[in-house]
Amino acid sequence: MPAPVIRVQGLGKSYQTVAGEFPALRGVDLSVDAGEYLAIMGPSGSGKSTFMNLLGCLDQPSQGDYFLAGENVAHLPKDALATLRSRTLGFVFQGFNLLPRMSLQDNVALPLVYAGIDKETRRAKARQLLARVGLGNYADSLPNRISGGQQQRVAIARALVNTPSLILADEPTGNLDSHTSEEIMGLFDELNREGITIVLVTHEPDIAEHARRQVRFLDGCIVSDQLTGGRP
Repeated sequence: MPAPVIRVQGLGKSYQTVAGEFPALRGVDLSVDAGEYLAIMGPSGSGKSTFMNLLGCLDQPSQGDYFLAGENVAHLPKDALATLRSRTLGFVFQGFNLLPRMSLQDNVALPLVYAGIDKETRRAKARQLLARVGLGNYADSLPNRISGGQQQRVAIARALVNTPSLILADEPTGNLDSHTSEEIMGLFDELNREGITIVLVTHEPDIAEHARRQVRFLDGCIVSDQLTGGRP
């Protein structure tokens, strides 16, 4: 059997506050296999965003182990984590995080700049992915010239540019209306059908219904882990 894409054991994260140490995550165990479509849910302060930051190698745990594609990355140095993020993971955030003075093409290509890919190759890949998300005619536009839903499509194209095996999406529809949210989730559904593992954080039950597995956090712990079948 191949190793899970994600496996965490006893994962914990604590922060120092004026009132003392606060445990945001308390000894979490979880495995995610290749090709899974997982929604992480829970109320504000439940630990789901902390968990996502650890999965994305944006932060390091206070305790426990995190195996990403079989490699324990829990305590790698920051430069090694940055390299790992650029090669393995794709990120989609609620706020899009597009650079306002760069064209959509250059926004999508940005991770390839850090990877040392030549300009012609990265622009060709960016145009290909913009076409993939339905924005092939907007390559030279600036982010403020398109809608929020279109900006999130650009963010998804950027997440795909390094051909990641895993996409992490943190409230990807949080700034969108219901119709546009369904369009964006349809794109995630399609990517998952193509074999990409997707882990998304959401507080919206209708968004979580797209996933085939739902994990719920409360007070820094997993309180339920259910297979749901996802949307037909």
